Amino acid sequence: MSELKRRSIEVYNWFEQRLGLGTPVIEAAEHEVPANTASWWYVFGSAATVILVLQVMTGILLALVYAPTAGHAWNSLEFLDHNVKLGWFLRAMHGWGSDFMVAIVLIHMAQVFLFGAYKFPRELTWIIGVFLLLLTLGMAFTGQVLRFDQDAYWGLGIGASIVSRVPLIGAPLVGLMLGGPIIAGPTLSRFFTLHVFVIPGILLAMVGLHIWMVLRLGINDWPMPGRLVNRKTYVSEYHHLTEKTGIPFVPDAAWKDSLFAAAIMLAVMACALWFGPFGPTGQPDPTIIQTAPKPDFAFLWIYAVLAYLPPSLETPVLFIAPILGIGAMLLLPLLSGEGEKHWSRRPVAVLMVAVIAVILGAFTRLGMYTPWSPVMNAWTSDPIPAAYLKDRTPLEREGALVLQNKQCRNCHSIGGAGGMRGPALDAVASKMTEDQIIRQVLQGGGNMPAYGNALNPSETTALVHFLTTLRGDDLSPAIDASQHLVSSSEQPAGPPKEH
Repeated sequence: MSELKRRSIEVYNWFEQRLGLGTPVIEAAEHEVPANTASWWYVFGSAATVILVLQVMTGILLALVYAPTAGHAWNSLEFLDHNVKLGWFLRAMHGWGSDFMVAIVLIHMAQVFLFGAYKFPRELTWIIGVFLLLLTLGMAFTGQVLRFDQDAYWGLGIGASIVSRVPLIGAPLVGLMLGGPIIAGPTLSRFFTLHVFVIPGILLAMVGLHIWMVLRLGINDWPMPGRLVNRKTYVSEYHHLTEKTGIPFVPDAAWKDSLFAAAIMLAVMACALWFGPFGPTGQPDPTIIQTAPKPDFAFLWIYAVLAYLPPSLETPVLFIAPILGIGAMLLLPLLSGEGEKHWSRRPVAVLMVAVIAVILGAFTRLGMYTPWSPVMNAWTSDPIPAAYLKDRTPLEREGALVLQNKQCRNCHSIGGAGGMRGPALDAVASKMTEDQIIRQVLQGGGNMPAYGNALNPSETTALVHFLTTLRGDDLSPAIDASQHLVSSSEQPAGPPKEH
C-alpha cells in the first residue's frame, strides 16, 4: 500500500470516527432496489436533483456580483454580461437551468402519476413532490423578477393586479408583496430574499425529506397489469420482490441516472452557449406604457390563457382553478391509495395526462408568438410584397401606401408578414364584397376600430381599390372598380381612433 493511500485512509477514519457519515452514505448508495426499476423511466428524479445543485452553485456565484437594489440591479446584470469573464455564460446557465428544472419536474410528476407511484405507502412522498413543484415554479417566477427589466417590471405589475382581486385581503396582500404601494427598491429586496433564502431553504429541506422517504420506502417497483396495491400485503410483497431480484442502486441502477443527468447538463450548457442569457431587456421605466411584457417559458401558458379568457371569467379562473387543481393533486393519494398501478388499466389517468400535456403545449405555443397582440413595428418592418404591387394602377399603389402608413399591417398580415390580431388580407376580396370592405374600414367591427374619421375620402378610395385586388393566389390586376366609394358626408363623425 502506498504512503499516500495509507494516509488518505487514516484521514478518512479520523473523520468517520467523529462524524459517522460515511457508513450511512455508503449504505444509502448501495441499497437494493427491484431489478425492474433499472429503467430509463426512473431517471427524472435524479436529473432534477442534479439541476437543483447546478442552480444553487450558479446562484451563489451570481449573488457575488448582483446588486439587489432598484438603482443597481439592471446595471449589475449588464456588468455580468459584458465585463465579467464568462459572466454571460453563468447567467445563461442559471436561466436555462431554471427552465430545464421546471420541465424535468413536470415530466417526473407525470411519470410518477402514470406509474401509480403515489399509492400506498408513498402517499406522503407524492404530497411532498407537489409542494416541490410549486416551490420550483416559485423559484422561476422570483428569478424573473430579479432581472428587473421592462418585462419583469410590467409583469410584476400584472401579478400585483391579479393579487389585488383576492376578496377582502387583496390590498394588504399587494402591500406585502411589493413592500409598499408601488414597485420600487423594497419590492426587489423582498423578491431577492424569497429567491435566495426563503424558497431555496424550504426547497432543499423538502428535497432532503423526499430523498429520505424514497430510501425508506423504496423505489416504486415497475407496475404490472393485474398486480394490485393492497395496504395489508404490499409491504411484504415489495420486500419479497427486492430480496428476490434486488440489485444495488450504485452502480447497477445509478449509471442510467448518471448518464441522463450528464446529458441534461450538456443540454443546458448547449442552450446557454447557443441562445445566451435571458435579458435584461430595457431598463424598467413606468412611463413607457406601450410595452407587451411576456413571462418566462414556464409561465407562457398562463399568459395565453389569460389573454383568451373573457374578462368576466378572469377572476374565477385565477382563484378557483388553481385551488381545485392543487387540492386534487394533494388529495389524490389519499382517495386513490390502493388498486391498479399499470397505465394500461387506468385509461382515465392516461387521458388526463395527454389532455393536460396538449393544453400546456398549445397555450405555451400561443404564448410564444402572441397572435392577439399587434406587432407595433410591422408597418415599418414588413413592407407590401412586390408581387402585390406588380401591374397595379397608381390609385391601387396609393392604397398600398395608405395600408402601411395607417399601421394596418400591425394587425393584418399580407404574404405571411405582419400582425395576426386581425385576419390576413391576402384573399380579402374573395371573402368580402367591395361594399362590405368599405363598411368594415369606415365603421369597424369585432376587434377592429372604425377608421371613418382617420381617413379622408381619397385615402378611403385608394385603400379599398387596393384591397379589392387581394384575391389569394390570383395576383393579376383587379378589374377597375370605378364606382363611387364614399363621400366625406357619409363618413361617421367622432374622434379618430388608433389601430
